[in-house]
Amino acid sequence: MSNIAIILAGGVGTRLGADIPKQFIEIFGKPVLAYTIEAFQNSNEIDKIEIVCHKDYIDYLSKIVTENKYTKVKWITPGGKDFQHSVLNGVNNLIGKINENDNVIIHFGASPFVSEEIILDSIKVCNKKGNAISTTPFYLLSGYRDSDGEKSTNYIDRETIVCMNSPHAFKFEVIKNIYEEAIKTGIIDKVEPHTTTLMYKLGIPIYFSKGSQTNIKITTKEDLELFEGYLLVKKKIK
Repeated sequence: MSNIAIILAGGVGTRLGADIPKQFIEIFGKPVLAYTIEAFQNSNEIDKIEIVCHKDYIDYLSKIVTENKYTKVKWITPGGKDFQHSVLNGVNNLIGKINENDNVIIHFGASPFVSEEIILDSIKVCNKKGNAISTTPFYLLSGYRDSDGEKSTNYIDRETIVCMNSPHAFKFEVIKNIYEEAIKTGIIDKVEPHTTTLMYKLGIPIYFSKGSQTNIKITTKEDLELFEGYLLVKKKIK
């Protein structure tokens, strides 16, 4: 049984307001995506890596992989129109190349804060339950948005909700079946584009693995600055 990371780098990242996709913005001479790849390249349990990449950046990514000697990267495949179809492209590309009982660990390319502890626990839970989603408690006070969009008059009980993030781990057979059923029933284009929403719609339980509030997905300029500060602290510790 092998553990294969699928790193999603097919997005455009328009919310950041940059000229290039956020995963390719350079921090200290390396794109954000490179730091994410390194987390899985250096993981003791990850055997191989597939990167689902924006079609316009495949050549650039190939150069990054070669120059940095990311030896676990075995496949680069084009991304889809959204998260859902990028995952589908990644899964389809692995058919016939990995075994049904192998684990696939899906992670956002713009989430470089992921730790070895989080990766290992996702694999551990997946081996027991068939799937695992990195999850943290919901710590902040929160409320329902009123219809006018300007205020809230009803709170949400934090004990009843959780925050889900990547990595998402699945037995390969499980993730294949999820997408096969989603296409067959036509729901793949009718729900919010995430594998978890398909699972909810199909009535598949989602099992929790370890998460962290620091394991954020870079979305804003402030997130980039936070990551830059994180790297500076790591350099000082070394």
